[in-house]
Amino acid sequence: METVAPFKEIVDEIKEAGGETFKLCYQCGKCDAVCPWNKVITFSMRKVIREAAFGLTDVEGDSFWRCTTCGKCVQQCPRQVKQIELGVSLRRIATEYQVFPTSVKPVRTMSGSLAGNGNPLNEERQNRGDWAKDHSVKPFAEGMEILYFVGCYLSYDARLKKVAVATADILNKAGVEFGILGAKESCCGESIRKAGDEDVFKRLATDNIKTFIDAGVKKILVSSPHCYHTLKNEYPEFMVNFEVIHINQYLVELIDEGRLEITGEYNKKVTYHDPCYLGRHNDIYDEPREVLEKIPGLELIEMVESRENSLCCGGGGGRIWMETAKSERFSDIRVAQAQAVEAQVLATSCPYCITNFEESRLSLEPENDIEIKDITEIINEVI
Repeated sequence: METVAPFKEIVDEIKEAGGETFKLCYQCGKCDAVCPWNKVITFSMRKVIREAAFGLTDVEGDSFWRCTTCGKCVQQCPRQVKQIELGVSLRRIATEYQVFPTSVKPVRTMSGSLAGNGNPLNEERQNRGDWAKDHSVKPFAEGMEILYFVGCYLSYDARLKKVAVATADILNKAGVEFGILGAKESCCGESIRKAGDEDVFKRLATDNIKTFIDAGVKKILVSSPHCYHTLKNEYPEFMVNFEVIHINQYLVELIDEGRLEITGEYNKKVTYHDPCYLGRHNDIYDEPREVLEKIPGLELIEMVESRENSLCCGGGGGRIWMETAKSERFSDIRVAQAQAVEAQVLATSCPYCITNFEESRLSLEPENDIEIKDITEIINEVI
């Protein structure tokens, strides 16, 4: 094992990078007991913490890059060690030294794309709003009821554009006066921050904040739990506060107010997957289920590991951009859990979850096929 600096220097750097809470750990092992990695490999967050406490972290290794920031360990820790902050602090050090294991090297490409184009997918900024053509979507103007902050994957990814379109269709049918920023929108920065590049995050955040202020934005609607978490909980670090609402919360509001009427049926068995950043990180469990339960004909069934115990899809903490061996995909386990309850549809509310579940679904036998849907796609079929 090699370190890139003397032991004390590493400890000091971890503290400066925000990981000082490692000193609270008394090695009880509860983090290891709930970590989803131990479903596919042998992994010890406790060991990562212990090595950090003594400045023995192997900065060239991949152990601290494995964390998906799912929050299960934080939920169980009796000492409030803040494992996510510790892991991110180690990634910041590795990023500073530009030391990346092979499986993590794609993050460098994503970082460059974020800095240059405002998105991690190496897509042109001016094409960010192209998905909205022919869907009665206007540029945001001051005085509009709501800004729809679309996010990167829903703006560019072929599969996830369908979620953006479904959301726009719903808003139009409900009579919501909304707009998008198009090319003026940048990535929220959540995942690159968790991947350790604080400078790029700050640049993205300040660009978005300036755009929001200049445009007179008051209320922001998001589809991604990662956008929700960052805009609501992290942008206030820059001394701003916008009203941020997730589409699931807004759907409940629109239906209850009578602005959105469900007229069709959805005669299928549906199970709902709680995304980590909507559930554990932001305590939004009831609204998605409430929306689904309002649909005639829909039979909602729960999987094992639901709500607070939901199994991570594997895409958080920037791992959506990192390489994961097929035998180590949490999403394969989750899709199998949905099959085990004989669900015809695995519904969720996160672009990372949909991306990983769709990839896992492709490896299934045809007779065990299951549909992967965002809740908005289901709602759009019955209004």
